[in-house]
Amino acid sequence: MGMVWQLQAAKNKLSEVVEQASKNGPQEITKHGKKAAVILSMRDYHRLRRRKGSLADFFRQSPLSGVDINRVREKSREVDL
Repeated sequence: MGMVWQLQAAKNKLSEVVEQASKNGPQEITKHGKKAAVILSMRDYHRLRRRKGSLADFFRQSPLSGVDINRVREKSREVDL
């Protein structure tokens, strides 16, 4: 991650924050000492938003794709309590 900016400084130097995001990656903004936002370059934003396949593709590629998930239809056992 790039620099960390306090909100007031980021507001005062927005052009610089945007330029740093383009050159050095995401810029973190804090408000009252807590993480509040991140400024991304358009390149980074589009990379994150790019679709990586369908939900069906995700399940097909899962290590659990070969697991038999059919429910057992046996009667339950009686248990003395």
